[in-house]
Amino acid sequence: METAVKIKHLSVTLGGHFKALTDINLELPVGKTIGFIGPSGAGKTTLIRGIVGSLGISSGEIRVFDIPAGSAVLRQEVSYMTQELSVYPDLTVTENIKYFITMAGQPSKKSGEIVKNVLELVDMSDKAGSLVSDLSGGQKQRVSLAVALIGAPKLMVLDEPTVGLDPVLREKLWGLFARLADQGTTLIISSHSMDEAGRCDDLVLIRDGRLIAHSSPDALLRSTGTKTVEESFLKLVGDRE
Repeated sequence: METAVKIKHLSVTLGGHFKALTDINLELPVGKTIGFIGPSGAGKTTLIRGIVGSLGISSGEIRVFDIPAGSAVLRQEVSYMTQELSVYPDLTVTENIKYFITMAGQPSKKSGEIVKNVLELVDMSDKAGSLVSDLSGGQKQRVSLAVALIGAPKLMVLDEPTVGLDPVLREKLWGLFARLADQGTTLIISSHSMDEAGRCDDLVLIRDGRLIAHSSPDALLRSTGTKTVEESFLKLVGDRE
């Protein structure tokens, strides 16, 4: 199977002493929804920042589509939605997206079409003219997701994209993620919500900066003899202690 991300012996130390990640080894497949699952503080965001190239690594290697993570050539191939608001509150939704279209190097003559398409994907067409500052938290999340969709990236890295969203909207977004994966996009989706894990094709379970499992949800349940991902996670943690 073709590999989107390959990580070898990755370790990250923050602040000169805190070991955020320890000896991570992973190969993540192309065209799948890949869940980075673990409690807050587990190291998910640190791992994500390493993959998108926004974090210096202490040792090891990360390659994205067989190119070193953070290389300039990957800027058109990888998008990153952070936990923090990544759009400008004093601009309208459309103004924000047009700005990021320009930053992404997309043709200006296609900006209207791109705005229309990405807003339809995140169900925000009716808010196109609204100031971001007037939107709810969940709506702001969706505008950030719309920005991440610009340019049809090959790899989308989404850090807690469904936080604060109601169940109906979460269902719609997971449907969108599945469709994108079917079209060949690779999605890395971080979450501390174990109930979302079963929606992923592939799971990476992380705790205290260490990889504790990497498999499909079904294989994880079979190997641990459990009925839910949360039960599997707790059993794996218990086996290590």
